[in-house]
Amino acid sequence: MAAAETVKNTVEQFTAAGNVAFKDAVEKSLASLNEVNAHSKKNLEAVIASVTASTKGAEALGAQAMAYSKKAVEDQVAAAKSLSGAKSIQEVVELQTSFAKTALEAYMAEVGKMSEIVSASVKDSMKPLNERVTAAVERLQAAR
Repeated sequence: MAAAETVKNTVEQFTAAGNVAFKDAVEKSLASLNEVNAHSKKNLEAVIASVTASTKGAEALGAQAMAYSKKAVEDQVAAAKSLSGAKSIQEVVELQTSFAKTALEAYMAEVGKMSEIVSASVKDSMKPLNERVTAAVERLQAAR
């Protein structure tokens, strides 16, 4: 009878220890899953922020292009009016040269503005993604 009691106590101890180990393993797994979900959520938020920044940059670039196109057409109409009122070939050449120089300068200035918009847009759209990469690297280093 004492042997049966000992076996019973041993089984109860193993069962209790097994239950505790199982509970601990489940809790650790759930904690890890929650951590992965939080990390994934932050990654998704970073992608959304990146797309939002890219969209704003594209909108700014489109608005800038439209404004430049409108101004360029207005300048071309004004130049055509000036040319039609020219009194001599010399005046036509001077007006055309002046218009070409002004148009080229405006174009080069516009290219500079658009380059700045694109550069700022790329920087703004990459920032949230770079932050997530940095967080992932830090997390991996901390795990070592």
